[in-house]
Amino acid sequence: MAKLQDYQEKLISSTLSIGALKFGSFELKSGRISPYFFQAAQLNTGPLIETLASAYATHIASSLSSSEIPSFDVIFGPAYKGIPLAATVALLLWRDYGIDVGWAYDRKEAKTHGEGGVLVGATITDKNVLILDDVITAGTAIRVALENINKARGKVIGVVVCLDREEVGTDVNVDTENPGPRLSTVNQVALQINGPVRALVRMRDLMSWLDSQGRQQDLEQMNAYWKKYGVGEL
Repeated sequence: MAKLQDYQEKLISSTLSIGALKFGSFELKSGRISPYFFQAAQLNTGPLIETLASAYATHIASSLSSSEIPSFDVIFGPAYKGIPLAATVALLLWRDYGIDVGWAYDRKEAKTHGEGGVLVGATITDKNVLILDDVITAGTAIRVALENINKARGKVIGVVVCLDREEVGTDVNVDTENPGPRLSTVNQVALQINGPVRALVRMRDLMSWLDSQGRQQDLEQMNAYWKKYGVGEL
């Protein structure tokens, strides 16, 4: 299995240590029984948010350098979990890499007084926008953000998430002989924006980490889940 980057190792270790990432047996909203569970909301202290934001900044700077994502003007964080991500990642991109970008976010409900509207922060009109989120599950927050950005005449050039579960959407019946195209929600979002959707850590990276730690029972459960729900080849 592929060797992990230092920031991936640190992120996995940090999230495991405080229970934001767990291995075991967990029922998801979809009804699927997953061998792992991730909850970014538990990264709620200064050191932990720095670890997360640093991982985003490192990944984004590297992806810009290798042209895996186009240049952009504004980082956008969908409400609510994306808001602290946008602010802290913009800060660390400047502090650690000298990359100067604005940041913005949307509201769940439009403000009817003051400046009004649903968008807050840097102007996105005629700007290239990179969306950040923690995990794309159903993709609802991302699609709302896309609608708001498009209305403001911004251009979404890509998305970066913390975790890509690399599993087919719930619209795919995996129990049939011919379930059709095995597209994940991430794949669907990439097609919708006609741009890249990148992840700090993918399911296959978690499996590489388990393998390196000799946690074979957890790895076997992950492999079984991948065979049923995974997209692509390991």
